[in-house]
Amino acid sequence: MKTALTIAGSDSSGGAGIQADLKTFLANGVYGMSAITALTAQNTCGVRSVRNTTAEFLADQLDAIFEDIEPDAVKIGMVSSAELIKIIAAKLRFRAAKNIVVDPVMIATSGARLIDADAVKTLQAELFPLATVVTPNLPELEAITQKKFSTPADMESAAQILHDEYGCAVLAKGGHGFSDANDYLYDGAGEWFHGQRVDTKNTHGTGCTLSSAIAANLAKGYDLKTSVGRAKAYLTGALMSGLELGKGNGPLDHGYNLRGVDFND
Repeated sequence: MKTALTIAGSDSSGGAGIQADLKTFLANGVYGMSAITALTAQNTCGVRSVRNTTAEFLADQLDAIFEDIEPDAVKIGMVSSAELIKIIAAKLRFRAAKNIVVDPVMIATSGARLIDADAVKTLQAELFPLATVVTPNLPELEAITQKKFSTPADMESAAQILHDEYGCAVLAKGGHGFSDANDYLYDGAGEWFHGQRVDTKNTHGTGCTLSSAIAANLAKGYDLKTSVGRAKAYLTGALMSGLELGKGNGPLDHGYNLRGVDFND
């Protein structure tokens, strides 16, 4: 069986973070492992508090995983401090990790900020050059580039700039800013992935889910464009399933296709 590692924060409500990642790995047919960067106390209404893992403990988690079960892909999500980002980068370089998907998590669905302001530049400098693909949504893309986007052409330009600067593919996700669910992938050549916009408020963990599904498909040997297409189909299915939990922005139904429903067909 192929394997995937998530390096991310824990979501106590189960809708995002490592909980969403592990559910997504299972639903997409790979064995999931995790290295926890932070504990969060949160639910569908918001984040109450965050406690970062120590650098030493994060390093121990990563060493323990790579020394025993080498991941076929790595997804990196919420990492809120520069110190932890540097630990992750050093370990992934040392271990020659492959198929790295970086989801630059900065702001929760509820609006809570999840990364220190001074850590954003470290994230770009340390992890983007290691990535197979980076998956920012529009607010994250604006924070990284310090520019505002109003058109799909702006997304294309920003993705190309980041690719040229860091050497990684960039999947610019348009769902936060436009009336569609279209994403733009630039890996030296550009391609739009058109998606169905699902009318639901239950979008907690969509970014985590998409990036983890991409990692799972890369782990199974699919190329990047195929992995993105399969991941978007899975995410659409998880949204369309119509799970209703919580009083705020509820979670997706990560296990919809484990119960005989297949929205990929």
